[in-house]
Amino acid sequence: MSDYLVAVTDDRFGGYDEEREVLKGVNAELKIYNCRSDSDAIDAVKDADAVLVNLQPLHSGIIGSMKKCRIISRYGVGYDNVDVDAATKAGIWVARVPDYSYEDVSDHALALLLGCVRKIAYKDRRVREGGWDLKQEQPVHRIKSRVLGFIGYGAIARALRRKVSGLGLSRVLAYDPYLKPETIRENGGIPVDFTTLLQESDYISVHVPLTDETRGLISTAQIENMKENVILINTSRGPVLDEKAVVAALEKGRINSAGLDVFETEPLPADHPLKSLKNVILSDHTGYYSEESLKELKTKAALNIAEVLKGRKPVYPINNVL
Repeated sequence: MSDYLVAVTDDRFGGYDEEREVLKGVNAELKIYNCRSDSDAIDAVKDADAVLVNLQPLHSGIIGSMKKCRIISRYGVGYDNVDVDAATKAGIWVARVPDYSYEDVSDHALALLLGCVRKIAYKDRRVREGGWDLKQEQPVHRIKSRVLGFIGYGAIARALRRKVSGLGLSRVLAYDPYLKPETIRENGGIPVDFTTLLQESDYISVHVPLTDETRGLISTAQIENMKENVILINTSRGPVLDEKAVVAALEKGRINSAGLDVFETEPLPADHPLKSLKNVILSDHTGYYSEESLKELKTKAALNIAEVLKGRKPVYPINNVL
């Protein structure tokens, strides 16, 4: 008989060998749910000693129903779907996995950037339609001597900085109010304020978490401050961009093109205007994904729980309930 029950609120993986391997060390049973409503979530977590959550919102009402829970561990870097304050008040640890996909997200951001610069997705569609000699339809400009700007300069942005180091960029700018300027310099960036980054970057790549401070960080006013023909890449969170403002700028050509892996509403609605634009590359919020990163994510999310069930702190805590 198991000593603990660990509930998975939303089944996105199908298999859970990594989690079970970790949790057998604390004699914990893993129970998989696929919650579609608050009531489903309450039923899933009410008797659990620990919760593994993916996209399911865990607000104060659901957290308040937890009778035994000691830790909520989120599959991923962000944790905006978990009410951390409510969990802290209830004496429940909240943890995440911040370091599993640096290489993968930075690979994806680089792919989106290069695809936008060279118009790869557009050319592919047009050639399939019988098009040729497409340079008049979407002009391409050389990368060498351009300026890349990072909004947020954490581990993913730094990994991308390493990967673009051979492209001949003239400068790499970074805006991150939470880092000391010397830290940015030590990691290959030039620290600048937000306005300077917007005004001087040819390419802008967004790498910030979704918070009250960053929601709608880039809207009409910020776009008007950007260079003409800027290329915008977002692999962070969709609501960091004001989507209506971005669509309008893409339609007008105020933004040359955009590579977007994340959106305000996911999956992207069938009638979303982004789907009809020719100067945007869209992907399905899978910048984090590789087979290697997925295995690492699942293992580390379970390790957070195993540590707490052993009476310790989680490996990657967000709050503190000691």
